[in-house]
Amino acid sequence: MTQIIQVDALVVGAGVGGIFATYRLADMQMNIQTIDMASDVGGTWYWNRYPGAMSDTETYLYRYSWDKDDLQTYPWTQHYIYQPEILKYLPHIVKKHDLRKHMKFNCEMKSATWENVSHRWHVTCSTGEIYYARYLVNSLGLLSKANYPDIQGLSNFHGSLLHTAKWDDTVQLEGKRVGIIGNGSTGVQVMTAIAPKVGHLASFQRHPQYSVPSGQGPIAADYRKKVNEDYDKIWNNVWSSTVGFGVPESTLKTMEASPKERKEAFEEVWSKGNGFRFMFSAFGDLTTDEAANEEACSFIRGKIDEIVKDPAKASVLKPKELYARRPLCDSGYYEIFNRDNVDVIDIQANPIKQITDTGIELTDGKIHDMDVLVFATGFDAIEGSYSRVCIAGRDGKTLKDHWRDGLRAYGSVACSGFPNMFLIAGPQGPFANFPPVIESETNLIMSLIEHAEALDSGRKTTPNGITNGKTNGTNGTSRTRPAIIEVSEENEQDWADLCDSLVQGSDFLKSPSWIFSRNIPGRKPNTNFYFAGLRSYLEWVRKQTSAGFPAFARSWDA
Repeated sequence: MTQIIQVDALVVGAGVGGIFATYRLADMQMNIQTIDMASDVGGTWYWNRYPGAMSDTETYLYRYSWDKDDLQTYPWTQHYIYQPEILKYLPHIVKKHDLRKHMKFNCEMKSATWENVSHRWHVTCSTGEIYYARYLVNSLGLLSKANYPDIQGLSNFHGSLLHTAKWDDTVQLEGKRVGIIGNGSTGVQVMTAIAPKVGHLASFQRHPQYSVPSGQGPIAADYRKKVNEDYDKIWNNVWSSTVGFGVPESTLKTMEASPKERKEAFEEVWSKGNGFRFMFSAFGDLTTDEAANEEACSFIRGKIDEIVKDPAKASVLKPKELYARRPLCDSGYYEIFNRDNVDVIDIQANPIKQITDTGIELTDGKIHDMDVLVFATGFDAIEGSYSRVCIAGRDGKTLKDHWRDGLRAYGSVACSGFPNMFLIAGPQGPFANFPPVIESETNLIMSLIEHAEALDSGRKTTPNGITNGKTNGTNGTSRTRPAIIEVSEENEQDWADLCDSLVQGSDFLKSPSWIFSRNIPGRKPNTNFYFAGLRSYLEWVRKQTSAGFPAFARSWDA
């Protein structure tokens, strides 16, 4: 018999965003359920278990801001946090705040349909359960669905095929011939980690990447003590910054500095480490002035020449494009190409023809034999996470149809035609450090839910188990129509237009990046982020809140 469960709010996803949403909704004393297709919490970090997986946010910021006691007492030893440590930290938070009782794992949302009569979301799950939820909070992940390249002959390969987003720990790499396609953030990390242990490593590279040192390493006791003392100031600086990475954000213009001053400034941020520090701390115009950007490019190319001893390898590794993707950092990436067992193959000059049973055949006919082939080809960002689920709003219109002409969501959290449904890390959120962005968006969602709940205040208990619009029971379908809150189509489009306008003149537009959905063949380019940054976004949220959320309509009627 199908189990029907009625809740106030259903949270889909138990990663960083889903955990915080569960915490906030529980604190609001709502009847909630959180589901996740994985067997435990972690979200993106549950699936991305490849060697070297590491956050590019420093450890003292890759955590929740709202538990100061935990910020000051939870142990960490490195400047950057690796994936296994994240999978210890997140369950710790869940246990500390008694959130697991609200969570169900190995439970995948298969469909979600808005029922206009009951004002509820009808959600079917892989377990056979059906949820009726007044609010649907989707935290499916910004970077969740693996992106596989369309290469002829994949099924022919007799060795092991891996994707960094779906890593198989049972595949042994020691002493093996390993080929890696893709050299973005995941590719850089996994190559750096496995180079010393594999027999031979070949990087099949189409677009060379600019990468700077991360500054990874153990922390000293006095460093942690200083961080603990300064946490209030640290978080105030994050909330009042553009990118939220805890790095200085310069306003200096690159071309107004002398060549000597430019070199010294770049050397300083290079030595301190962190990609966002390099992009935003030396000068303030690397992303808006092409001449300034080229100065940064020239500096990093020079570093590649210094580090990589083989001129042929160095030549292939040096990018010719602008420094205009999400900035990378590493723990010795360029250095691995000084190893005799590591090669780089330029597949822009000599593209991949097909995968054979033994390896990769290039256009010139040369075959590179491999035991293991790794795809570090990134993600179908944002849209991919939602495309595997049928979400239907008013009049049966699906989210896929809604996004046919481009991803958009008002404030990154709400779509017109989808009442009482919210997105965490949806399209067109701040281009900034993800954990603070996730907290900011989740707090906005909770404010919107509270705004809707205020319409229900004063309603009396009814025989079918509704008190002030809230669900008391867990089974069956209520006959009471709770309040709905929904953004208008006009305001949603205005937000999308604003996001488009903010990126005009940016160097980011000149790069074929996932930031604009350009990594998916056939996908229409789209502005996926709000480029004014975190501080501007929070100022916008405060204005909307104080004005009573004028972009949203509240009612009990359809």
